[in-house]
Amino acid sequence: MSEREDLKRDFLARAGLAEARRQALPGDASTRAYERLHPASGPSLILMDQPPRLETQPCPPDASAEMRAALGFNALYRLAAGRIEAFVACAGHLRGLGLSAPRIVAFDAGLGLAVMEDLGDALFGPRLAAGATDETDLYAAAVDALARLQQGPAPDILAYDGVSWPLLDYDALALTTGGDLFVEWFPRLEPRLNFGDAALAEWRQVWAPIVARGAAGARVFCHRDYHAENLIWLPERTGVARVGMIDFQDAVRAHPAWDVSMLLHDARRDVSAELETAMLRRYLAAVPAGDAEAFLADYHALGALNVLRILGIFARLVVRDGKPRYRDFLPRLWTYLDRCLTPPAPTGLGVWLDRHVRPFL
Repeated sequence: MSEREDLKRDFLARAGLAEARRQALPGDASTRAYERLHPASGPSLILMDQPPRLETQPCPPDASAEMRAALGFNALYRLAAGRIEAFVACAGHLRGLGLSAPRIVAFDAGLGLAVMEDLGDALFGPRLAAGATDETDLYAAAVDALARLQQGPAPDILAYDGVSWPLLDYDALALTTGGDLFVEWFPRLEPRLNFGDAALAEWRQVWAPIVARGAAGARVFCHRDYHAENLIWLPERTGVARVGMIDFQDAVRAHPAWDVSMLLHDARRDVSAELETAMLRRYLAAVPAGDAEAFLADYHALGALNVLRILGIFARLVVRDGKPRYRDFLPRLWTYLDRCLTPPAPTGLGVWLDRHVRPFL
């Protein structure tokens, strides 16, 4: 038996779950692992296992750019590094808004272990693939829940059940780090691409105003991974609570367009242009404050950044991590990018892609 397994057994015993039957669940692209727990009585639960040593350090709230670079990718990009306390604090915040995040049953932040409510298996993605629920109904519910999530100013500190976690801005450095995943990793997937110094300088120039707009608009709680594989349909609940939310531990304070892009530019399933337009209208009706035209311009620009970021992440998963299935998602992402580049999109990005990328794909 491994040392990690001993720690999990001790933790479950302290939580009164020593006799629970354990069922391993499929993994995702992270360093986390999950198990479903079946106690002798009562509903099933979920065990989250996130060994802290598998990740680089998260970003301290007052870290300089130089300090963040020294700490590594998680600090540059403002990821929570899988910290259990981030998940617990975010879950508490979401539940306080009347949203359906898992109730935390027990946790040990130092060990990277938590037991939580089991929201079930009715993920939006599989339900939609099976035709089990109307697509428009699910997306409308997701948009309504997102509007609730973004209501009011985002707090500086999230606090729940004795733990606290800083809600940091999705700032210019983090946005740039994400976007640069494309120019760093996509040429390793497609060797015909070659971004020389001049091309990279032009890339930075194109993104500078977009990144500035994204950083300046960072004002709402941002789930950061808000898509159909992280949303669970809970029809027995009412209103916005019908949308169960998971995988929110990397939350930041961000521009409101970011989570809208995550939902409507879903790498794992097709979101039609018609559905995207309808859901944008619904979102703008639910969040009437501000200039709709300016929001849509930011949505196109930051949506393009988001899609290119995901293209870089998936290229890294294929090349570095040996997960070729992520190549299958790339054509869909290029389709989303084309939509983002229609007016009112920034013209410079389309010119850059036409010059340095499209001829070689």
